[in-house]
Amino acid sequence: MLALRLTRGARPAVQLRRLLVAAASAGTGFLLLCALGHALGRPGAPPDSLLRLVWCAAPLAATVYFAVAVARADPGAGPRPGLSALGLGPVRMMAVSATATALTCALGSVTALLVFLHLRGDLTGTPFDGSGTDFLAVGRPLPLPATLTLLTLVPGSASVAVAVALRPREPAGSPSRSGRTAYGRFGAYRATAVRETFGAYGRFGRHLEPAARGRRPSAARQRTPEEARAHLQTQTQTQTQTQTQTQTQQDRLSTGPSGQDPERTPGPDGTASGLRPAAAVPASGSGTAPSGLPWGIAVLAVGLAAGAYASRTGVGAVPGERPGALAGPVLAAVGLALAGPGLTHLCGRLLQSVRPGALRLLAGRLLMTEATRIGRPLGVVCAVLSGAYALGSLYYTGGRPAGPLALLGVLLVIGCTVATLLTAAVEARQAHAGTTAALLRLGAPSSTPRRAAALRAGALLALFGPLTVIVAHLSGLSPAP
Repeated sequence: MLALRLTRGARPAVQLRRLLVAAASAGTGFLLLCALGHALGRPGAPPDSLLRLVWCAAPLAATVYFAVAVARADPGAGPRPGLSALGLGPVRMMAVSATATALTCALGSVTALLVFLHLRGDLTGTPFDGSGTDFLAVGRPLPLPATLTLLTLVPGSASVAVAVALRPREPAGSPSRSGRTAYGRFGAYRATAVRETFGAYGRFGRHLEPAARGRRPSAARQRTPEEARAHLQTQTQTQTQTQTQTQTQQDRLSTGPSGQDPERTPGPDGTASGLRPAAAVPASGSGTAPSGLPWGIAVLAVGLAAGAYASRTGVGAVPGERPGALAGPVLAAVGLALAGPGLTHLCGRLLQSVRPGALRLLAGRLLMTEATRIGRPLGVVCAVLSGAYALGSLYYTGGRPAGPLALLGVLLVIGCTVATLLTAAVEARQAHAGTTAALLRLGAPSSTPRRAAALRAGALLALFGPLTVIVAHLSGLSPAP
């Protein structure tokens, strides 16, 4: 009930993204049902039906990836001030987000089932009559267990992926809960690793004894310069420990009882805005280069080498008979996806090189900071585009037309990846809303954020566009005669 209320009370932009997730789920569910119908209509060709079912893994993965991105960008997914006292901590909000994603995908699966039954004629009595409709299995009853299993595959996978992505995580610098709690003098929490010396309890308050008894210290009790220096060092250490303990207690109080992010504040419309919590958004790097660039380049080189070798040998007329022809584009696409964050970081570094101005410096710093958030979906988009071109040039050669289901699958994968990239861009904009407001308060022109965003988009397009075209052409080389 809470998930339904949060879904109904979300903003129009969030509702639009959820409708797109439902549409992607409907398309994937329809492809799965078509694979089942092909298996029912052609019981003597199990390999072809199994190949159709295996090809449905790409739309399924793209739909789940898009659903996770939408759940991350949802302002109501993170903890809000005051809800932890009502039992709505990070774990409960994670469960609510997973439930909302499952309901959205279930709506799409039900829509796919209704469309499939309508095309079969089970609802209207007149089946769809056209060429290439053997996947509908008209006149054959649909097995209920298989239908339910395929329809629940998308909602179940999406909800599990959202729950894993939004699970509460401990901050990197926080002490472990299983660690041993250190206590200081008189049972107080100690933030330092300095151990107490022998006789500390007896020396406590000793320097206050003459003043407490109302007697002046005698001349013999006057401190020597060495004792005064040691006493000053002791007071300095005590003040430092007190300040450290106070700062530690303030940090514990600022994180809240449920580990919520103190920098996430409610917006004017009652929804949380500003920075995303650590459970919903991966921590952006502070200028450190991602570690996946060497691995991505290596996998990309292996994929291009495998595709070039397969095109040189040219064994078999069908790509299924040449495993290297299929492995080459797949490995090249995986290499592009792995190298995306590193290339985005490199693009930001190049953008602010050679005496940059304020605009180039701002755009480059933001690209370096958001290299993981923006670079990963951008690398996936480039991988999908290059892979689609390469596989199309391998499979649909010699005037062979592509069927409607193949076009639907390609449109689903490309649409989900592009929508995921746009969602990540919106999420990055929300994360840097405080920086934009600070720039405007300092007197920067109102067009500065838009110009910086256009500069970042142009730099990324100039780097990833030619790279995608080159990889697609090298991966889709036709076999030698």
